[in-house]
Amino acid sequence: MRLIFCGTPEFAVGTLEAVIAAGHEVALVMTQPDRAAGRGMEMHAPPVKPAALAHGIAVVQPEKIRNNAEFRAQIEAVQADAILVVAYGRIIPPWMLELPRLGCINLHGSLLPKYRGAAPIQWAVANGDAVTGVTTMRLNEGLDTGEILLAREVVIGADETAADLFHSLASVGAELMIETLTELAAGTLVGRKQDESLATLAPILTREDGLIDFAHTAQQIYDRWRGFQPWPGAHTRLRGKKLIVHRMHVGTASGIENGLLRVSGDEMIAGCNGSSVVFDEVQMEGKKRMSAAEFLRGFQIKSGERLGI
Repeated sequence: MRLIFCGTPEFAVGTLEAVIAAGHEVALVMTQPDRAAGRGMEMHAPPVKPAALAHGIAVVQPEKIRNNAEFRAQIEAVQADAILVVAYGRIIPPWMLELPRLGCINLHGSLLPKYRGAAPIQWAVANGDAVTGVTTMRLNEGLDTGEILLAREVVIGADETAADLFHSLASVGAELMIETLTELAAGTLVGRKQDESLATLAPILTREDGLIDFAHTAQQIYDRWRGFQPWPGAHTRLRGKKLIVHRMHVGTASGIENGLLRVSGDEMIAGCNGSSVVFDEVQMEGKKRMSAAEFLRGFQIKSGERLGI
């Protein structure tokens, strides 16, 4: 097939590589513009860009796509059989949806219609799901509401973080996209409508999502920590300053008041809804990351101090 590939982060690179390896012609790659990042605010290219250039594929990085006549002419000139969309990061305009004969094929990081939206992988982990997956679908003008083409389940490990899951889903998703293209080329793949009654949303993450709520159970707090890696992570307040929790696990202690600290040897234990979480690695605002043992000694933390204030 002659294809246009739209993608931006590392999650999309595996699918691009797989499509090329399968013998398809990627005539053009569309990705987000380079962005300034880091302390020096240096310009950084999205991961898909160098991957495409390494194969000698032309790359376009439009700031605007909906009403961009020059960009539209570029896309129309390709005469692609299909447009593949993998974590591109922008809504595909109606004129692009209608352009290729096989439509715009999206790889989504959940088992649709569950977790429509910007952060399906993170919310699946944060909600403590045991199973998630990837879905290929034909895009329409709704938010992840198009016809499902193929789907594949992936088990979420009990201690797996969203960052871990990104890698496994990217690999499975790349295989599923190749299978989808093969069946589309053969004319054997028929899309099926999504069951709207089963739809759930996975909204874009905010910094506030990382705030620990000690009214939650220990498992809920741990699952949210897993789901929100690497960002927004998990944080609370101690002595009026932000305390980032880089590593934690579910504790065995009970009967500790919500948000109250208990120090037991080198362990930093926090009470939560009749259960407890143990902070293994923390970072006080403006200070370096350190183990709980180092933190307890360095800051002279005592049992009975309160978190969240």
